[in-house]
Amino acid sequence: MNNKVILYCRQGFEKECAAEITDKAAQQGVFGFARVKDNSGYVIFECYQPEEADKLARALPFSTLIFARQMFVAGELLKDLPAHDRITSVVGMLQGVVEKGGELRVEVADTNESKELMKFCRKFTVPLRAALREAGVLTRYETAKRPVIHVFFVAPGCCYTGYSYTNNNSPYYMGIARLKFPADAPSRSTLKLEEAFHVFIPADEWEERLANGMYAVDLGACPGGWTYQLVKRNMWVYSVDNGPMAQSLMDTGQVTWLREDGFRYRPDRNNISWMVCDMVEKPAKVAALMAQWLVNGWCRETIFNLKLPMKKRYEEVSQNLAQIREKLDANGVNAQIQARQLYHDREEVTVHVRRIWAALGGRRDER
Repeated sequence: MNNKVILYCRQGFEKECAAEITDKAAQQGVFGFARVKDNSGYVIFECYQPEEADKLARALPFSTLIFARQMFVAGELLKDLPAHDRITSVVGMLQGVVEKGGELRVEVADTNESKELMKFCRKFTVPLRAALREAGVLTRYETAKRPVIHVFFVAPGCCYTGYSYTNNNSPYYMGIARLKFPADAPSRSTLKLEEAFHVFIPADEWEERLANGMYAVDLGACPGGWTYQLVKRNMWVYSVDNGPMAQSLMDTGQVTWLREDGFRYRPDRNNISWMVCDMVEKPAKVAALMAQWLVNGWCRETIFNLKLPMKKRYEEVSQNLAQIREKLDANGVNAQIQARQLYHDREEVTVHVRRIWAALGGRRDER
């Protein structure tokens, strides 16, 4: 009975993921309960009605989930798979459950404990894929528009099987965008902004929205990990921080270092496309600053981080996002807001806001 939705998350954030899926499922009229195991890297949401897991997989926009890296429908746990033939049980569990799948992912949770299991998954994928194709569960060639088949191992010989829809899931294996750290970047935080671009901006819109010659502002920029990503895309960057910028960035001629407090800085030009911010400060204070930038029309798009408290982290982030939305609505600013705890984040959540309408009089933002 496929009445479960399995969600991958960052290890240690299972309670936040569970609180979020319970809340957002209820908003869809779907009720159930979350099974949580501390530091497991995943959450199981069990629906009271079997058909409602599929409803969530279709109707709950994956892009609105903050703490989940992946979401798929699953059945009962397959236990004690015989070492000499695990494939027969897995194929049998998937037959008749979903229309023919277009891709197979054999996965584990992102934990240290699962690293050994990962080696098995890689070896198991090839023979399982062949068997699923033979049984008619999987297409002969990878097909992007058909469902993804997930086989999720939680322990040796124990796995969940299920599916997700390609128009409402993470396109990445294990829900993780694997990025290579650029050797010339001044800090590893650069990967946060690069991942955010991949997660929040469709690839076919990069040329328009991350274009050569744009103007950008980086608040709290030192030493320049986020500025690096903007410079790499040939933008002109105002890097705002009392601390110094990496000399390699200054040498590009694309960076203007402004030795100021990011909370006090006010831009003196009106054609700033991007403002990015990764300052260590209370999330409510950062959210208020971001709302001010958006309401005043000082930038078109922004990506920023909200540092998380120790407790009630889902509630805190939800409240911060609601406050931003409230201020934008009150000032006639139509905007798209997305948030995600990225793979390269730690105790924080990354938010992307794109202004669709200008602040003044609700007129369209000039492009």
